[in-house]
Amino acid sequence: MNFFWVWSAKRLKRYTIVVLAALFTAGILYVERTQIPVFSTGEKPVAIYKVETEDKDIALTFNISWGEERAVPILDVLKENSVTDATFFLSAAWAERHPEIVERILEDGHEIGSHGFRHEHYTKWEDESIKKDILTAHEIIKKVSDTTPQYLRPPNGNFDERVLTIAEKLNYDVIHWSIDSQDWLNPGADVITENVVTSASPGDIVLFHASDSAQQTGEALPGILKKLKSDGFNFVSLSELMTGADTKTEEIR
Repeated sequence: MNFFWVWSAKRLKRYTIVVLAALFTAGILYVERTQIPVFSTGEKPVAIYKVETEDKDIALTFNISWGEERAVPILDVLKENSVTDATFFLSAAWAERHPEIVERILEDGHEIGSHGFRHEHYTKWEDESIKKDILTAHEIIKKVSDTTPQYLRPPNGNFDERVLTIAEKLNYDVIHWSIDSQDWLNPGADVITENVVTSASPGDIVLFHASDSAQQTGEALPGILKKLKSDGFNFVSLSELMTGADTKTEEIR
């Protein structure tokens, strides 16, 4: 079975440990839905899935690719619970149709990343099509939000070495996740809550969805936020999470 050597690090030390990182590189091969590295060693690009930190910091991330009914209630829950540092990965086609929700995301203090333009698997595309989609999304999100996205979560969380290489050349960090809430399966609010709170650890990146297809995320969030807060976790943006962390290696099979 193919495997990755996975790296996790914050941006401050991104360039100071390249030599050490290179010693551990054992080839980065694609493994469906589990490929989650962290930065380029100068030889092969990787993507961020988690950081190592002594602080009980955790990043909540939300993908949005379609619909207008679920995003605002989720924003309301976050605001009611004084969470102002989530990261929303927006499909640019969606953002273009819903600038008022994009504005609300920013007004509430959240961070915006790119979820591409067309919500299709990059790994099935030619290189130029991938590049075009990322650049199209970049310009649209920049125009709609008046911010410049630096994080990319490919549509469906699906990427391979080609996608990582293209994203890196376009100055994007590819973001995966270490905890999948599985809210996209609509398994029930209790299951979504359990998926998150029983696995949470410092430096985790949690995957949620704010598209209309994820019908139970808003219902599960209050319990998740309450439990994580009671366990001492701090909710931080990806940018904050990735500032100044140590590194580690992990083999993903």
